[in-house]
Amino acid sequence: MPTPPKILHRETVAASRLFRVERLNLRFANGHEAEFERLTGSTDGAVMVIALDHDGTVLLVREYAAGVDRYELGLPKGLIEPGETPEQAALRELREETGFGARRLQALQMLTLAPAYMQHGTRMVLAEELYHDPLPGDEPEPPEVVRWPLEQLTELAARPDVTEARTLAALFLIRERQRT
Repeated sequence: MPTPPKILHRETVAASRLFRVERLNLRFANGHEAEFERLTGSTDGAVMVIALDHDGTVLLVREYAAGVDRYELGLPKGLIEPGETPEQAALRELREETGFGARRLQALQMLTLAPAYMQHGTRMVLAEELYHDPLPGDEPEPPEVVRWPLEQLTELAARPDVTEARTLAALFLIRERQRT
């Protein structure tokens, strides 16, 4: 395993309500020095909930995605609040976005998006034994809940409103896990 570079200097060059841009001056093990920039955000990370019902369907939500300026269909997700475990955050987000709770929650692996320049990680959480248990959320409009058969994942991935890589990766990983 290579030795990580040494951070010689770190500074915030831009900031917003949600993100910071950091400039890093690094020295690699071979002596080469380079400047990198990275996008940082919540230090607690985020969760993405794979809510799997008893009949093999997953709960998806359709909500507005400002980054691409359209409605996207994806898994319930949100930031882990200070003091929350990934399972607690997943249960809260699931209740807020779908109106369902889960009796069984299992934190799975972390997924990153563009790790070369983005610090953010999202923990996948499998939610099973679902039951109706709504909680008011912070979304500007209620998300539309869509049930989708996990076995029809290829068809879901072909839809033009399902483009988020974390959603697709999580669903393919869970489908393979269910098959074994």
